[in-house]
Formats: sequence, C-alpha cells, structure tokens
Amino acid sequence: MQYSRLIHLTLCISILITSCSTTQKIDNLKPAPDDASPIVYNTTPSYINLPISIKIKDIENQTNFYLNGLIYEDNNIEDDDIEMKIWKMAPIKIQSNESSNDDRIQVLLPLKVEIKYRVGTKTMGVEMYNTRLFNLNGIVSLTSSIHLTNWKLTTSTELTSINWNESPTMNIIGKNMPITYLITPTLKLFKSKIEKKIDEVIENSMNFKPKVITALEKISKPFLINQNYKSWLRINPTELYVTDAKILKESLLMDMGLKCTIETLIGNEPPTKFDSTKIILKPVTKIPDQVKVNIIAVSSYNDASKIMTKNFYGQEFSSGNKKIKVQKVDLWHKNGKIVVALEVTGTINGSIYLSGFPKYDDNTKEIYFDNLEYVLDTKNHIMKTANWLGQSYVLRKIQENCRYSIKTNLDEGKDTLMTYLNNYSPMEGVYINGKTDNVNFTKIQLTNNAILASLEISGTINIKINGLK
Repeated sequence: MQYSRLIHLTLCISILITSCSTTQKIDNLKPAPDDASPIVYNTTPSYINLPISIKIKDIENQTNFYLNGLIYEDNNIEDDDIEMKIWKMAPIKIQSNESSNDDRIQVLLPLKVEIKYRVGTKTMGVEMYNTRLFNLNGIVSLTSSIHLTNWKLTTSTELTSINWNESPTMNIIGKNMPITYLITPTLKLFKSKIEKKIDEVIENSMNFKPKVITALEKISKPFLINQNYKSWLRINPTELYVTDAKILKESLLMDMGLKCTIETLIGNEPPTKFDSTKIILKPVTKIPDQVKVNIIAVSSYNDASKIMTKNFYGQEFSSGNKKIKVQKVDLWHKNGKIVVALEVTGTINGSIYLSGFPKYDDNTKEIYFDNLEYVLDTKNHIMKTANWLGQSYVLRKIQENCRYSIKTNLDEGKDTLMTYLNNYSPMEGVYINGKTDNVNFTKIQLTNNAILASLEISGTINIKINGLK
C-alpha cells in the first residue's frame, strides 16, 4: 500500500514539473551545405567609343624622322633617259589646309633636285646623245587628302606649286646657267616621284595598329575590383569599327568603336579573352555608343547573416502563450536554395532551419526569400515538439524579417565601375571616361560563399587615344 502511494506521488511530481516547464529542446539534423559554382550567364554586346586624336605636329615629326637627306635616287638613265636625285634640305612642315573646307593637309618640302636628262638617238650602233644636268632648289607645296587603309593613315598627295629659293639652273660648259623659262616643262619629271615618296613615308610612319592593339590588350586584362570577394571586371573585345578621318584645327580625328562584352566574375583571376589576330577594322559611317555593363553585386552569407540577425533583434514570435526570440541567423547554400538557420530561445531552445529561393525587390533594393518553408527534418521535429511554430502566421512573421538590403552592395559595384570611367589611364596616351545611366537587376546566382546579384548598367564609355609615339 505504501509502495503504491510512493509511485503515485512520484508520478504527480513528474507531471507537475513537466506542466510547469515552458522550455523544450529541439534538436534537428543540420542541413549540410553543398557546392555551388557561379552560373554562366549571357552578356549583352556593348559599344565603346575610341576616338583617336593625332596632332598634325605628330605627323610632321614622324615624317621628318623617316624622311632625311637623300630621299630619292634613280641612277638608271637607260630606261627613260633620266637620272634623278632628290634631297630634303630642311625639316618638312605639315599643317591643316586653311584655304579648304575639306579634310586635307598641306605639306611644305624644302628640297634640292638634280636631274640628268639625256637627249639623242642610237643609229646603226652609233650613240648620238646630248646630256644636260638640271639643278633645282626650292620649297615644294603639296596637298594631301587623308584616308584610312588597313590600320594605316594613308594620303593621296598632289604637288601644287614650287617656290624657288634661287633660279633653277642648267650646267652648260661647266657653268650653272639660269633656265627659269625652261623649267616648267620639266616639273612633270619628278612630280610623281615626290608625291609617291610623301605618301609612302606617311603610310609607313602612321601605322596606328600597334598602339590600338596594345591599348585593347591593356583594357582587356581583367581588373581586380574587390579584393575581399575576388571579383574581377573583364572587357572582351570582338569587333572594331572606324569612321573617315577628319581634321579639326591642328589635329586629325578618327572615331573608332569597340564592340565588346563587359562582365564581372568571381574567384581566381580569369583569363583574358582578347585575341589580336581576330580584330578586324571595319569602316562605318557612324559609331554606336551605348554601353551595357554586366556587374555583379556580391553579398557574402556572413554579411547577410549579420544584417538579418539585426532584423530579428528584440522581436518575439508567439502563438498563444508560447513564444521565441531569434538570437542568431546563419545562411548557406543547399540544392539551389538558401538555408536560413535560426538559433532561438524561449518556449523552445535550439536551431530551426528554413529554406527558400532568394529573390530581389527592386523597389526596396532587398534580397528576400520566396516560398520559405521548414526543411524536411526540421518540420518533422517541429510537428513532434512544437507544432505551433509550423503555423502559417508564425512562419509568415518570421519570413518578413528574412530579408536584407543590398543597396550598399549595388552602390559599391557602381562606384567601383566609376573608378574605371574617370580619366582612368591603363597606359600612356590612353584615357577611359564614361558615365552610367540606368541600373537594372537581371538575376541572382549562388556560390559557396555569397549571393551574387547580377546588374546591367547602361551608359557611355569613351577610350581616347592621343598621339602615335
């Protein structure tokens, strides 16, 4: 009888203790994270302006560098009865043709010409020739129209006049005798030689392909834009366009346009996609200038967890007299979803796990989780120990706090881009400038360490190339 009473008393005490306790321990199996590599995404072609400005003084310097002393020599008198030597006597002057509205330059060439002209016949094996030696010294005026052919600045030069420094002479009996009245018909003897020589020198000295290709190689090398997340900006050139050359004051201007894709990538330094052998210069009448840059705003799970933990601070989630507080939030990737781990105290203690698809709210610039629900193992435990947590009302209130702003990340991505659009110079003589207009969200990608929000930023970019040193 006493033994029966003892058992009854023990049971009553146990029931009393259990009914007075408001705390339960929930012990779930933690969902393990899995691998998530960055998703390959399509990029939109962008068009970058590459205005090339060449000072006419640079053309003059290059021409003088390549053209010195004896600039033409023909020692074969047998083919056309003429021997000719032409010397450059002083630096060439090149200037814009102010008397003309078209895009031509004026070339002033100080020269000395020595012409040996043979007149006579060869009859029955007997040579009967009379040779005359002409000496010309003056400044030749030439006008050159400018073209662009196969990466080279080419000219079509025409001799327009000659101003003699001294009267042209002819050697007669060992003496130089003035022959001004005879010289005009002889101009055609060297006119084409001078024109051709000027065109050859300008073409050979004004090859801008090496500098353009070097500039493209520099801007195509991926830039590290965020050391913490190892995010890289990469420009991938595909085509290059060019318009006709024009002269403005003392400069030669050419509009070039680069068709490319611009993207950011996460991880180790990506390889450049630039292949100089595949870049072809295509002539066009107008260069498109709209740029669409694909930028990734990186939000690490660690940073997101801290923000969401602050969201839950001081808040209670209850049903009836049962309530919990979220002390800490952790995030990770699992099967294409984000696992949201909530460490809770209150009516129950422990960790509960939810999962959902990350979405972006363009109005608030926030990441939130769609279709947020308890993971399978957690749900089973909740149904056994605290099924009130599974009620839609409680879950909805929790979901309202499972969101965080990435405006800072978006601004950081845009600001980083702008550092490369504010007179950035990857090499001497090359300057990158631009502006951005609209910023549009495109998609979310998941990696092992972060949520990547892909943005498309539109605007304009100019890459100015000065000179051809």
